[in-house]
Amino acid sequence: MSANTWLPLALIVGYLLGSIPFGLVLTRLAGTEDLRSIGSGNIGATNVLRTGRKGLAAATLLLDALKGTVAVIIASHGGAEAAMLAGLGAFLGHLFPVWLKFRGGKGVAVYIGILIGLFWPAAIVFCAVWLITAVISRYSSLSALVASVATPIFLLWFGHPALAALSALLTVLLIYMHRANINRLMAGTEGKIGQK
Repeated sequence: MSANTWLPLALIVGYLLGSIPFGLVLTRLAGTEDLRSIGSGNIGATNVLRTGRKGLAAATLLLDALKGTVAVIIASHGGAEAAMLAGLGAFLGHLFPVWLKFRGGKGVAVYIGILIGLFWPAAIVFCAVWLITAVISRYSSLSALVASVATPIFLLWFGHPALAALSALLTVLLIYMHRANINRLMAGTEGKIGQK
C-alpha cells in the first residue's frame, strides 16, 4: 500500500478508534447515572471516578489509553509518519467524537497511550510529572497540564523533533480542552482529586 493511501487511512482509523466513548459505555453498562450529567460532564476517567466507582474509572483510563496505543501500532505498518497521524486521529476522535455530537473527553489518557505506542519513555515522563504534580497540588487538571507541557520539551531534548512537534500539537489541544479548568484553577474553585 502506498504512502498516499496509508496516511489518510491512518488518520481515519485513528479517529474512529479514538472516538469510542469507553467512559460513557462502561458507566451505562454498570447502570450508573449519565456520566455527562455529573461533575464536569466529561466522559473521561477523572469524571468516572466521581461516580464513586474506582474500578470503572481505572478501566476507562486503561481503555482510553489503549485507543491511542492500538491506533499507533496498527498504523506503524505504514511507517513512522502514518503512526503519528493515527495518534493524532485517535486524539481528535476522543476530543471530538462523531457519536456524541463532537463533545468528548479531554485527552489525557489517550495522550499517554499515544506516547506508549510511539516512544514509551515519554509516557513514563508524562506519568511521573503528572503524579508528582498531583501529589503536591491534588489537582488532576493542573497535573495534566504540567505533564503535557513537559513532554514535548523532553522529546525535543532527547532528539525526537517530529515526535516533539506532534506532542506540542496534542498539548495545545489538551490545554484548549482544559480551558474551563484553567479558569477554575485561577479562581480557586477547581475540584481536587477525590472530590465528587
